Amino acid sequence: MAVAARSALMSIAVLATVSTWPVSASAAGTGPCDIYASGGTPCVAAHSTVRALYGSYGGNLYQVRRSSDNATRNIGALGAGGVANAAAQDSFCSGTTCVITVVYDQSGRGNDLWYQGSGQVPGSSQSSPAKATSESLTAGGSKAYSLYINPGNSYWRDGHATGVPTGSSPEGMYMVTSGTHVNNGCCFDYGNSETTRKADAAGAMDAINFSTSCWFGGCSGRGPWVQADLEWGLYPGGSQSWNPQQRAFTSKFVTATLKNNGTSRFAIKGSDAQSGSLTTLWDGALPGGYSPMKKQGAIVLGSGGDCCKPGGGANLSAGTFYEGAMVAGYPSDQTENAVQANVVAAGYR
Repeated sequence: MAVAARSALMSIAVLATVSTWPVSASAAGTGPCDIYASGGTPCVAAHSTVRALYGSYGGNLYQVRRSSDNATRNIGALGAGGVANAAAQDSFCSGTTCVITVVYDQSGRGNDLWYQGSGQVPGSSQSSPAKATSESLTAGGSKAYSLYINPGNSYWRDGHATGVPTGSSPEGMYMVTSGTHVNNGCCFDYGNSETTRKADAAGAMDAINFSTSCWFGGCSGRGPWVQADLEWGLYPGGSQSWNPQQRAFTSKFVTATLKNNGTSRFAIKGSDAQSGSLTTLWDGALPGGYSPMKKQGAIVLGSGGDCCKPGGGANLSAGTFYEGAMVAGYPSDQTENAVQANVVAAGYR
């Protein structure tokens, strides 16, 4: 969502085929992206500072840079399908401070998320990398670190030529985030965004938003809520009116999902990431003016779509990112349920 667009939106009203392939959440060596692939909706981007999202992936998860000498170190998984090697980060960052400069794409498509303000994101200047040691946790009993986003942090990639869906092509996504580190600033997003980094049009974004932001007013409670940032608004459902099916997710670890067939339908779901199944918050028509979608194929993490260009807005949001992926196609409910079961089995603590 555009930072600059909010004041205007608050003052004036703006107006697939589903795969059913069998999937398993508990097969040995299975990650969320294996589940999506078996459902016919392969990951085109897969990011995590916590664990490998494919059973066969044993490469780098992210990179840290220390302040003492500006040296960098890639932090990989502890073997194929494993948790991050937090001990390597602890050793490298001992006696100094470290930041996370990039979260690597595990899909093989090169959709790495560099912080806005780095040389890998041309023309960005109003963002800095997140501190690498703000929050530690365990997954599967092993220590790991989160990507702990505060105002001023944002990550980005132009993926329109490397598999990220564009235009009205269907897509889905999920992320594991936190219900205890949130605010109402614009905008803690993960998903499809503008390659121009401008608020271009309704439907130019298709991203999960997790925050306490009540964009159009009339919200029930204080959140945080899983909403869809479709540009020119954070949508709790199929219109600017409050969706009574919405509910707050305040647990320490939260699973959030979004899928959009690009022309008529989208769905929002959420759950505790430690137990339980996904709750469907909306599954129905796109808001008026959003069909067809006009996705551009960039990936944004931790900010709205128009963040961080000189003369543009800066990130005002806070949130935590543990893992997430974007897929080509419209995932089935069965596939999303299996991904949620896989997240629960990962043992976030």
